[in-house]
Order: sequence, then C-alpha cells, then structure tokens
Amino acid sequence: MDVFELVHYVTNKAKLFVLYWRRIVFAKNHFSVSPWDKLRANLFGGFLADQWALYGLDMKKRKEYLSEFDWYRSRYINEPFDYMLNNKVVTTEVLRQYIRVPEILAVNSKGLAADLSGTPLSGDAELALVRNGGKVIIKPFGKGKGNGVHCLSFDGTAYGIDGRTAEEDELRRLLEGSKDWYLSETMQQHAYAAALYDQTINTIRIITMKDPETGRFKVFFAVQRVGTQKTIPVDNASQGGLVCRIDLESGRLSHGRSLHNRTVYERHPDSGIRFEDVVIPDWAALKQEILELVNHFPYLHFVAWDVIKLPDGTNCIIEANTSSGVNIIQLWGGQRNGELGAFYRHYKVIK
Repeated sequence: MDVFELVHYVTNKAKLFVLYWRRIVFAKNHFSVSPWDKLRANLFGGFLADQWALYGLDMKKRKEYLSEFDWYRSRYINEPFDYMLNNKVVTTEVLRQYIRVPEILAVNSKGLAADLSGTPLSGDAELALVRNGGKVIIKPFGKGKGNGVHCLSFDGTAYGIDGRTAEEDELRRLLEGSKDWYLSETMQQHAYAAALYDQTINTIRIITMKDPETGRFKVFFAVQRVGTQKTIPVDNASQGGLVCRIDLESGRLSHGRSLHNRTVYERHPDSGIRFEDVVIPDWAALKQEILELVNHFPYLHFVAWDVIKLPDGTNCIIEANTSSGVNIIQLWGGQRNGELGAFYRHYKVIK
C-alpha cells in the first residue's frame, strides 16, 4: 500500500467513524426503543435503534440483517467513479446522453448562481425562472433522502412552496439563503402514478448490480415509492413515504410499508387506492431500458435508479445513486445471508 492508498484508507475509516456517531448513535428515532435495546442495536453490528424495532430484532435475528453501518460501508463499492453519482448535477449531465432527465435551469455553487450557459443569476433572475417555469424543483446537489427538496411554483398571481401560498420574500430568502443547490423542471407523471397519490411525484427505485460471477448486470430489486400528505413534495421513505415491493416478473405492486412504523398498508391512507391492484405499465420494457442504460457504465457495480414514467409512457431518470438504504429492501426480509449480503461480501463490505 503506497502513501496515497494509505491516506485514502485512513480518510475513509475516519469518515465512517464520524458517520457512526452522527448518523447511528445520535440519530433521531421514530420508534420508542428502550435504552438497552438502543445500546444493543448500536454496538452489535451498527444498527439504528429504529432498525432494531422495525425488523423486530434480537441478538439472534440480527445476524440475518444488514445494518445501517453496513450500508455506509457499501457506498465505496463504485470507487473511484462514485463521485459521478454523489453529485446530482453531474449525474444528470452525464445521463442526458442516453435517457430523458429533468432539464437543469440553474446551479448555485458556493453561493453563486448561474444558468448552464454560464450567465450569472441574481435573486430577481432566479425568481424569474420560477415564474417562467410555473413550477420548478430546488434540490441540494450533494444530499439525499429528500432533504432540502422543495417545489416552487407561480400560478400567475401568487408564489407557492410545496403546495402552500408563499410571499415573494419567502422564496427569495430560500433561494438566497442557501447554496449548493440546483433548479430543475418539474416532471409530469403517468396516470398510474398519479392515481397512487397525485400531490407528490411517485418514483420507482430500480436497483441494478453487476453479478460478480458472470460480470453481467441484473435488476436485483425494485420498489414503488409513494408520497403522502405528510411528505409533500417528496415520496422518500426516509421522510415517511410508503414503499411497495415490485414483482420483478409482472410489475405488480405489493402492499405498502413505512420505515416509521410497522403498519401494513393495503390501501393508500390518503388516496384510498389498493396497492396490489396496481401494475406498472410496460414493466418489461422499463427493466430492459434500465439494463441497456447501465451497460454504458460497466464500472458502476451497484446503482439505485430513481425513475418516473411520463404521461406518454416514456421513462425519465430523476436520480441515480451509488448505494441504496438497506431498509427499503429488508422490509421484506433480511439480506445478510441473501443475494445482497453475498454481493457485499464479494466487495469486502461485510465478512
């Protein structure tokens, strides 16, 4: 190991150490967990206290599940190409060569905003983009889990933030008081997704992995994410949205689950739609398109693609992620001794 590799190794270990304390030990809990169970969760495998409760773990059953700390270690599998997927602006600019992506209207980097022609933008110009677009999305380009995402709108007379009326000064403070964000167009979703819940854009997460034995890509897992009244404007499970497992052969949805409780949702709590009655249109073609896409990137061994189906039936990539939280996968059973666990072992994420 040369000096550069040693520094890189030590840096990654230091990052994991900090993440362990910040994102696991001091993480906000949605479940009521005893101090004893929290201690066991954190110390024995790096589980969140919420995971201990969500999966119904004990000292024996924990050996069947991947933990939050295992997930953090997995984020290095795509090195040194993981950077492309860790920055949403870069991801979008690369993917637009191959598939429909939302149009980026402006980028704010280190407090300086500009459009993609390089023209600097003032606060007035940023507001003009909202007025001209009617509805746009603002996102931090280096965060995940729906954090910092807002829908900004203008109906011809009044501005809005996440569906509520807002004064111009509030939008101005949001735009000027933040940095490292981008504005993008808002995509319209297919009728099947709007029927699930029409106040959020409901995305499909498709996970592809490169089989270590054959070297070929496969679709490993997929879920339909669905927002609720409490999560507007996002559908992220980490924000309280629901997830339904997608049958990889038929495209039919399962019942819904949440990361914040152990309720099984046969129907959407707001729209009332029965999840298991829903089949994603042209599912086989969507899977094939994702596999053709990932074959352009043979160096990305694991990708979590966030996809929406547009009204005309075509597909649009909203984001691509270098990893996927294990929670939405393990709501349907532990993976430590399953296919994902075997994949992690191949890359020495776990033993």
